[in-house]
Amino acid sequence: MTHSLSIAIVGAGALGLYYGARFVRAGHDVRFLLRSDLAAVRARNEIVVREKSGDFTATPITACATAAECGPVDLVIVTLKATANASLATLLPPLLGPRTAVLTLQNGLGAEDVLAALVGPERVLGGLCFIGVNRTAPGEVQGFHSPGSITLGEFNRPAGERARAIAAAFTHAGVKCLAVDNLAATRWRKLIWNVPFNGLCITAGGVPTDAICADPTLRAEVHALMAEVATAAAAHSVSIPASFLQGQYDVTPPMGPYRPSSLVDYLAGRAVEVEPIWGEPIRRAQAAGVPTPRLAALYTRLRELTREP
Repeated sequence: MTHSLSIAIVGAGALGLYYGARFVRAGHDVRFLLRSDLAAVRARNEIVVREKSGDFTATPITACATAAECGPVDLVIVTLKATANASLATLLPPLLGPRTAVLTLQNGLGAEDVLAALVGPERVLGGLCFIGVNRTAPGEVQGFHSPGSITLGEFNRPAGERARAIAAAFTHAGVKCLAVDNLAATRWRKLIWNVPFNGLCITAGGVPTDAICADPTLRAEVHALMAEVATAAAAHSVSIPASFLQGQYDVTPPMGPYRPSSLVDYLAGRAVEVEPIWGEPIRRAQAAGVPTPRLAALYTRLRELTREP
């Protein structure tokens, strides 16, 4: 799929800026719904991406202050933090045309259910981003493990022509993307990395991933948490082999002093996605009768540190 799409980026933080910039460079009509970065991006009319494969600047940029200013598009990409999902009821309607697809790239479990309740399940797709990227300044992002890859699928349906077309658009923009028939299984697999590293980087004192990997005790805890997530996934008919767990660990040391998104939010005093990343997996494990004591302890500590009620 190489023809031009109109795309709205809802939640233009690190992920939204990065993927949006790649779509701009590929020739698509990208409309960024911005808040804190709005003035800076409008003034410079560009987004700057720095990564190991080569820096680039995306321009011109359509920077919008409201969803109404963006208007209806072919594809909405939701990269908001799940903690801001209450705003979607207002943000999404002005972006929807008769055939608009809505793709969430949010972390954890349950993101597609939220969207389905707002826009109808037939519009909804979900995707998982295997990437390391941080927003370093207004309209600027730094890639640590990028462009990485995306795995996406339809909500409660096998991948069809639409999912494959969107995957092709990402691939044409320089991001390897695969459409799969079982989106739920992919979400469990993404938790194998997110649960330990996003969580331990916070509870270990606000440290980057290289500090976790360098500490024998924390390194062992990473592997133990990965194993618990895999056990919970198995109870939901998702088999995750030990080789996948090891692979998810092995990609981390080369990333260097990477700060996961949850740590970035925590250090900045912003809300952390505690419920979709840690709370919901625990609740689903409990419903299946699977004990997850290490995950439960991490969840409890994160709630304390983030002052979750």
